[in-house]
Amino acid sequence: MAKALSKRVSLVELFYDLVFVYMVSRATGLIHHLHNGVVSLPTLAIFFLVVIVFINSWMVQMVFTNRYGRSSWTNIIFSFIDMAIVLYMSNAFTATFDRHLATFFIAAGLLSLTLCLQYLITYFQAHKAADKRIARAFSWILGFRTVTFLIGGLFYNAVGITIALAGIIISWIAPGFTGRHTKHHPIIFSHMLERLTALIIVMFGETIVGIADYFTQAAFSIQSLLIFIIVVGLFFTYIVEFDHLINEHREGETGNLLIYLHYFILFGLSLVTVALKFINEPEANQIFAISFLYLGMALFYLGLALANHYNHRHLIVTTPIRICFVLSTLAGYVLSLIFPSFATVTLVAAVVVVLNAGVLVNFLTRRQAAQQ
Repeated sequence: MAKALSKRVSLVELFYDLVFVYMVSRATGLIHHLHNGVVSLPTLAIFFLVVIVFINSWMVQMVFTNRYGRSSWTNIIFSFIDMAIVLYMSNAFTATFDRHLATFFIAAGLLSLTLCLQYLITYFQAHKAADKRIARAFSWILGFRTVTFLIGGLFYNAVGITIALAGIIISWIAPGFTGRHTKHHPIIFSHMLERLTALIIVMFGETIVGIADYFTQAAFSIQSLLIFIIVVGLFFTYIVEFDHLINEHREGETGNLLIYLHYFILFGLSLVTVALKFINEPEANQIFAISFLYLGMALFYLGLALANHYNHRHLIVTTPIRICFVLSTLAGYVLSLIFPSFATVTLVAAVVVVLNAGVLVNFLTRRQAAQQ
């Protein structure tokens, strides 16, 4: 039987994604608070680790559904159980390494266990050797993560925390080395692309919520519009790449690169979201706030650059376009450091984002015209 080249995103999948709207809000909230004008390193570390746990779990579930998901009661029940666990996890962490993280580790262990069980069921139900190898590989990864998380939660001391943190990093990286198995049962690229795009839209929704305070009667100004232009420009750049340049009908893909490049985009958007508030807060260290903003933009653009691998052959972004993105972003960062006022920072950032979006649109337009 020929492998399906397309797959419809189900309503259960979209319903499952809703809990991550709340998760994104709670996780981003960790880095909304300043300490002596900056976000402390422990808080940043917890933010990155929490987001990796959540998004990695979402990615594993998404890939499982892409390959093996069916509208069965077993899959639906597992989805609802996972939703309940994610909701609980979203309220089980704080900005410090306190006892709350023990509860978070235990809940994360249970989430990993449910994902592991789905792969174990698939292993015993699969008839093809390739599917058994894939299910076995992911069962080992998720089983390892389950054990390390439960150790971290039940034995919350220096050793337990270290084991849990090692479990986070190893289980995050490990799926990237499963290509020798997953290439024998490629993902349905269009389905994965649609799910990841929906996740990024959720992140942009959090960014919109983050800048909403600039659109009140008391705070509204020309800078409010410039900040809105920054967000719109980033979104427009994203959809040009993922809705126009990318080839959504690719075959034989493992999807590993597409998954991991989205971490750059996710973290980039998170930093931009909070930085757009920091640049107007008197207690914020301006150098830190500006650096936070441009680091976020750089991560976002890096993710888009990596996605170039999946573009249509005639829409591969050329080196001059990439150089333009790099130089404009660096120039904007330097200018903002030299003239760190709120008005100047917002104007320069808006110009950089619009310029980059315009360059990419012009590239797309010219290449499409050349093909006609």
